[in-house]
Amino acid sequence: MGIHASWDMIVIGGGIAGLTAAVRAGQSGLRVCVLEKGSDESYLCNSRYTGGTLHVCLRDIMADPAELRAAIETATAGQVSPAVADAIATDGRRFVRWLQEMGTRFMKISPAAYHNWVLAPPRPVRPGLDWKGRGGDVLLRMLGAAVVKQGGKVIRGARARELVMREGRCIGVRADIEGHTMTFNSAATVIADGGFQANAELVRENISPRPERLKQRGAGTGAGDGLIMAREAGAQTRGLQCFYGHVLSRQAMSNDDLWPVPVIDPLAASGIVVDAQARRFANEGEGGVFIANAIARLEDPFSVHAIFDDAIWNGPGKNDFIPPNPNVPNGGGTLLVANSIAELARMAGLPEAMLVSTVQEYNAAVVNGATDSLLPPRRSDKIRPQPIERAPYYAIPVCAGITYTMGGILVNEHACALDMNGVVMPGLYAAGSASGGVEGGPRVGYVGGLAKAGVLGLRSAEHIAMQRSA
Repeated sequence: MGIHASWDMIVIGGGIAGLTAAVRAGQSGLRVCVLEKGSDESYLCNSRYTGGTLHVCLRDIMADPAELRAAIETATAGQVSPAVADAIATDGRRFVRWLQEMGTRFMKISPAAYHNWVLAPPRPVRPGLDWKGRGGDVLLRMLGAAVVKQGGKVIRGARARELVMREGRCIGVRADIEGHTMTFNSAATVIADGGFQANAELVRENISPRPERLKQRGAGTGAGDGLIMAREAGAQTRGLQCFYGHVLSRQAMSNDDLWPVPVIDPLAASGIVVDAQARRFANEGEGGVFIANAIARLEDPFSVHAIFDDAIWNGPGKNDFIPPNPNVPNGGGTLLVANSIAELARMAGLPEAMLVSTVQEYNAAVVNGATDSLLPPRRSDKIRPQPIERAPYYAIPVCAGITYTMGGILVNEHACALDMNGVVMPGLYAAGSASGGVEGGPRVGYVGGLAKAGVLGLRSAEHIAMQRSA
């Protein structure tokens, strides 16, 4: 087992969270080493695939911090700690300004306020995946070069395997590099390796009984190594059952023209989603991220259809940024069309009488303003439910697309990892999708991956620098 030189800070993971922490620490004069599992120069990670929108709870990241703080608390149903919510709400704008000082360019790509700050150049407005030379790719290259320019080191092909602990303090990391195990001594370690969405065992344990039936909507490289190491060292975890993702055409499992967009969210959230028994199973009014989580929890995540009518198909179905109408059928996705609900049920292989009953019950509740009395209840204040009453009627077989896991290592407002008693674990930090207690909760509250990554990356580095100078 080789021993590597000592560092002020080791970062596990070369995504936006990890490289932000590394660069910010370097600006404070710390000696930094980044361990990145990917071996290629353009190693894949969700940060490289990102659409690049910096927002907080789908609000302008530059909005009043009090407004953003309230939005975070509402979205997570109070599951996030007030101090962490305050950190994200307050420092999101500082992260944007810091990136601008580094030379990052932003664009506004739609009238929506949450699209005011999008990494340039943005991904093209078309279905499928196009990341090379786009905002996330450009940003990672810039931050990686900055680490090296500051005297730091980025080691690719290095898979962290174990935290080195001494009397409750993290003093380094052991990593596998080209068949050899190396020990990296450090005063502090930041885990920023991107969640556990690609770890089938952890996904099965926490999210879905059938992880192989979830579409990896991101790079599919988050193996949960940091989470596993931190738990072994005694760290507390939070919110492992939630993920950020969207509802996709089921053909996205094998058709690259149907992911990461278009998403089926506007159709599913305006109409209904039903299982193999043609019964509703989710509160569609919570939106696509919530519905995707509900699909994943089913015994068979491939058993779901989105059901809607012509008014929804030509209304919300056309109004999304990259809308399902016409991009799903144009991309090769299945779109079932029928002149009656009974005919639609036969085409979809669903119980005819039950689908007719489900739609009738739903329509009556919508007309009477009583969707909260449905089983399960249907929220109406966030996304307006629309009746399914105008032919032709449509069904799309769908699946859940998982982008990143929301839960992870429980942290405080400085990104310090906390133990099982809620006490700071000296020398150990977590940022980005490796961190927990920021997103999720019973309503699967989506806060914003890039905001979380940037703020916790900055704060971890600044706290480490403060500790080193004390």
